[in-house]
Amino acid sequence: MWFPGAILSAVYIGSEILAPKKKWYIFSIYLVLSILFEIFLFLDPAGSVTYVNPTVPGEDLINDNLVEDSIVYFLALIFLLSIIIILGFGFLIKAIQTTGSIRKKFILLSIGAFTYTIGGILDGLFSPGIILIFIRAAMIGSAWMFYYGLKD
Repeated sequence: MWFPGAILSAVYIGSEILAPKKKWYIFSIYLVLSILFEIFLFLDPAGSVTYVNPTVPGEDLINDNLVEDSIVYFLALIFLLSIIIILGFGFLIKAIQTTGSIRKKFILLSIGAFTYTIGGILDGLFSPGIILIFIRAAMIGSAWMFYYGLKD
């Protein structure tokens, strides 16, 4: 349920930097998609999310994934693909066009967007285990990349 909030924040910041004149149009589209995501998630949680209980209660984490043919899954896919395209490649193009410390900041923002998105995709593909620790650590690292990319 927190996923659209993270996407909205990223889209707002990205559109402010990449297309400030079109910021509210872009943000409005993602706001509507985020509201739809939440509505479908809360109205049909059983049809949107699947989970596997651990074999021994209390021994393991509950692994949950989005149901692959649900509207929530397709909205999440739209969110992830647009983050790669708009933010990942958008910041990368801006990095190529600029020089100096601004270039470094755009590169950090681009790497952060790619890392977060790829981590989100891989998180849904793997069940809890040692590899998931590294995937989620990379996603946490993407937050630091965003921070240092936006830091003055």
